[in-house]
Amino acid sequence: MAFASSLFCLLLSFFLMLVQAMGRNDSTCPKSFSCGNLTDLSFPFSLSTQPDCGIMLLSGCNAKPYPRIQLLPRGDSYYALRNPYHYTVWLENPMFHAKLRQHKCQAFNEKFSLPGSPSISFEIVSAFLDFIKCNSTSSSTPNITNKMKDHFAGYRMYNGCKGFSIYYKLPGGDGKHVRAGNLPANCSLITLPIRPPSDDGGLFNMLIAGFLVEWKLSEDCYKCHYRGGQCQTNITNRFHCAYPNKPHDQGHQENNQHEQDVKTARRKFRLTLGAVFGVLGLVIICIAVYFIWCCKWRKFNPPHFLSTRKLSYISKNDVEGGSIYFGIPVFSYSELEDATNDFNSSRVLGDGGFGTVYYGKLKDGREVAVKRLYEHNCKRMQQFVNKIEILTRLRHNNLVTLYGCTSRRSRELLLVYEYIPNGTLADHLHGDRAKNRSLTWPVRLEIAIETAGALAYLHASDIIHCDVKTNNILLDQNFSVKVADFGISRLFPNDVSYISTAPRGTPGYIDPKYHECYQLTIKSDVYSFGVVLVELISSMPAVDLTRHSQEINLANFAINKIVKRAFNELIDPSLGFDSDTEILETTTSVAELAFLCLQTDRDMRPTMVEVLDTLKEIQISEFDNEKRADSNLNGDEAKIVTASPFAESEDKFMLKQVKSLPYPNSATNKWVTCSDITTTK
Repeated sequence: MAFASSLFCLLLSFFLMLVQAMGRNDSTCPKSFSCGNLTDLSFPFSLSTQPDCGIMLLSGCNAKPYPRIQLLPRGDSYYALRNPYHYTVWLENPMFHAKLRQHKCQAFNEKFSLPGSPSISFEIVSAFLDFIKCNSTSSSTPNITNKMKDHFAGYRMYNGCKGFSIYYKLPGGDGKHVRAGNLPANCSLITLPIRPPSDDGGLFNMLIAGFLVEWKLSEDCYKCHYRGGQCQTNITNRFHCAYPNKPHDQGHQENNQHEQDVKTARRKFRLTLGAVFGVLGLVIICIAVYFIWCCKWRKFNPPHFLSTRKLSYISKNDVEGGSIYFGIPVFSYSELEDATNDFNSSRVLGDGGFGTVYYGKLKDGREVAVKRLYEHNCKRMQQFVNKIEILTRLRHNNLVTLYGCTSRRSRELLLVYEYIPNGTLADHLHGDRAKNRSLTWPVRLEIAIETAGALAYLHASDIIHCDVKTNNILLDQNFSVKVADFGISRLFPNDVSYISTAPRGTPGYIDPKYHECYQLTIKSDVYSFGVVLVELISSMPAVDLTRHSQEINLANFAINKIVKRAFNELIDPSLGFDSDTEILETTTSVAELAFLCLQTDRDMRPTMVEVLDTLKEIQISEFDNEKRADSNLNGDEAKIVTASPFAESEDKFMLKQVKSLPYPNSATNKWVTCSDITTTK
């Protein structure tokens, strides 16, 4: 009886939400507005506070130096510099700009691509140039081989990057161009924006982070908007025009075709709604009959039923090697057994809370990391499904990519990830790779920014990582971040602020409030990331039994030093802070940011978005200081550097967020009880 009542309330709520969505009134949308340096804006532009009024969302209109724009909701953010003429907007990628100013070779990892939807399309109309990136091989020598000379005859070469060389030809140059399909095996084609007209002032001076984008509304969206509708995309990625209820315009009649379209849409809606409720009722009856049958014969096992039903739903063919879970390939057990040399112990990359990870090489040549779950039982099957659901939703440059998995009918449950060859951040900070001293302070700051970006993306996707630590931050050959191991990640509902779970995480990184109450929030990830920040500036492990009993945990050690302003006892001397004031200022700022992340009171911790923005401001401030130092040293030579949207007065990029928050000496550890945390937002 209780189940039937709950089901009725659920269906009624669903129906009321549909009615409310159909009757929404968006008549408050402005016909024209301005945002920062962009003026006379109208549809499809809109403010982020009114997402239903447009497609391209603007925020930070009063921010410096420029407002931010998302070409599509929940898409990547850019700086919107200006709108030179109708249907165009000049964008700039701030992270790519920072890499160019520092002449970082990671700039050649960027890929410029624009999103699209059934409502609007985008096209880059500014100058771009093709560059050929060739990875170095074991046989490479300082002098390029004759074969490569012949292949790239007429091309210029830049070999200032470790591990690869760049070949390019200036626009209008003589000689034939090498086609993308005719490149050597170790080479790939990348396209980056350049200054029009391009000059020969060096490779990095030729590149630019800004580019001009032209947008075009689809015909359906154009008609929908001017009939008073809203351009939307449904769950099948098809165009949908929503018509909110609003009063008739005085002195004008409604368009007859529009009225007919609305009536047709309403008829289709009623038919679809009836069909949905009919099918839903049939499914409920079938489930009820099955429950009664299972209870009658006493063969009903809830965990087994739920895990088997869910796995059967996500598998189309459910046969080993050939079925698909949420659109990703399913590998056969024998294929992965061959790839890992029968799961040989010499191939072990590491052990996690859910299984052991092995290095493998597939028949198509791909290097992979195969995670072998410990047990094949109902509980593990449910966790396996949870992992697939999470990973297939994620698309981010700094998250490890899932290649595939095995079938539930396989001998073992296995996950296949991309292989990241350069080890973990923990290895480079205080492990076997630490002696190489390859992590300079600028590299560490970039690692912090990329990791914070990945976690902010997870939180925006309603996902908590649950085990943020340096062992789960992988680094590729260019020291770009790949955040790994979502085995204990949990999806949390939109209408609650925490979820209760069994104890999780790694000692040294666990949120004290989570350990006390077993209540997990996004602020738990912020605490763990604060420990990672301290590791980046100190090169110390999160837990060290050789330290004082009150400072075994790195978090406690860091808080004590920061409160006493003893930064010289916390920051790694090898970073050179004692001889470089820029490094001292930025490492101190990062330490103060870590202090805020490590607050016991969750309300005092910033969000990951705020942490990310603060780290970017610290990095930009560092670059501005370097530029001013270079200007003082080089005199007139510094004037050759092309002016940038970021080149403003010295106080433009002060670390407002960190500096405006409570000074460490005045902050206290405000412990709260489990009852202090509410369950609703």
